[in-house]
Amino acid sequence: MKVNTAQKFTEKTHEGAQAARTTNEQQLRRSVAACMLWEANFYESGEEIAKRIASLIPLCRPEFVAACAFEARTKMKLRHVPLLLVREMARLPQHKALVGRLLADVIQRPDEITEFLAIYWKQGREKVSKQVKLGLAKAFLKFNEYSLAKYNRDGVVKLRDALFLCHAKPDTPERASLWKRLVDGKLVTPDSWEVALSGGADKKETFERLMAEKKLGALAFLRNFRNMKDARVEKALVSSYASAVDLSRVLPFRFVAAAKACPSWEDVCDAMLLRATSQTLKLPGKTVIVVDVSGSMYSAGNISARSDMTRVEAAGALAAILRETCEDARLYATAGDDSSCIHATAEVPPRRGMALVEMFTRRGFAAALGGGGIFLHQCLSAIKGVEHTADRIIVLTDEQDCDMKLKPETADAFGVTNYLINVSVQKNGIGYKPQWTHIDGWSEAVIDYIRQFEQQ
Repeated sequence: MKVNTAQKFTEKTHEGAQAARTTNEQQLRRSVAACMLWEANFYESGEEIAKRIASLIPLCRPEFVAACAFEARTKMKLRHVPLLLVREMARLPQHKALVGRLLADVIQRPDEITEFLAIYWKQGREKVSKQVKLGLAKAFLKFNEYSLAKYNRDGVVKLRDALFLCHAKPDTPERASLWKRLVDGKLVTPDSWEVALSGGADKKETFERLMAEKKLGALAFLRNFRNMKDARVEKALVSSYASAVDLSRVLPFRFVAAAKACPSWEDVCDAMLLRATSQTLKLPGKTVIVVDVSGSMYSAGNISARSDMTRVEAAGALAAILRETCEDARLYATAGDDSSCIHATAEVPPRRGMALVEMFTRRGFAAALGGGGIFLHQCLSAIKGVEHTADRIIVLTDEQDCDMKLKPETADAFGVTNYLINVSVQKNGIGYKPQWTHIDGWSEAVIDYIRQFEQQ
């Protein structure tokens, strides 16, 4: 048998279609950008995903891994997977020199200090490297008494343990006094909704006071819609606070989650979602937006074990933001029948906000399209027959193409520019050929990327 022969690329998506050949760095990026660490998805366990990420890091340039971690925390607003990246970098001679500065950059809340150490020791207690200690020490300098007290929790690893471990040096006498109070357990109790309610305070009065004093952050505000409604907080007061609270650190799907938890306040979430995009520059021309509504996109728990949010809801929220960002948006949903390998694609009315999200996320709508798919080649051929041309095409998908006959790489990407946005973390995917710009993640930062890409 001959050995000196060309090897065919045989990687497949989980649904059996031919996957794209990718570099190690592309593999790492797709595995990270929408990853809720150690959370299972439709096809893979959380442990499998974490192991794949760890195995790819030694194969990638240190600078790329560092940039990937920084972007995941600051642009994609993910908390845990950047910590895993830094932890794995600390094991490697070529990577660990970047850890000291990078760790301080990706740690943006005090509890991420202790979470990092828990990840560091996940496979057994071991000596903490010099660069890690340097990074933790720099991170401690970022936090005031309120934030330290708020996240000074009684876990296996405590903040005082981390402070002793890294030998952080205070930069001012005030900081030295603050850290002494941390060590002695005498930090001033933070004025937060968790503390107030756990102490037995009246829920209605607590939420109203925190809003009046502007002490309820956007994420805590959204997460407490149901609690505030149950406490009989006036909807008008909530709506007023929603019109001014800072939304810069809120992922698009959080608005959908709040609306699901409190349907009668969906209009408040709707206004927040639309406000989040109101100041953005429009993407000019005609944009065709395609949302994959196949079965794997609906998998319960795909985003987090603590959430009932699905990938299709994340994609739907992103589509709603894109609809506001694009000058002329044409919207489609696509699925199909896996057994016959035939697509089903339907135009979606150009509704706004939550009404548009609901169109994509309604199970009856997806079932009417077959619940299978995606069939990228067939889908785009059908859409081209209707639209003929486009300035850009944006496909939101988990990339698990089911077409056994028509290869995804031969799909007619008929836009002037064409983007495939991966909202999942599967090992293999599609949309890497030159006619596509492949983007990973579900943050609205992907829209900033499109804007910057087209301005080059």
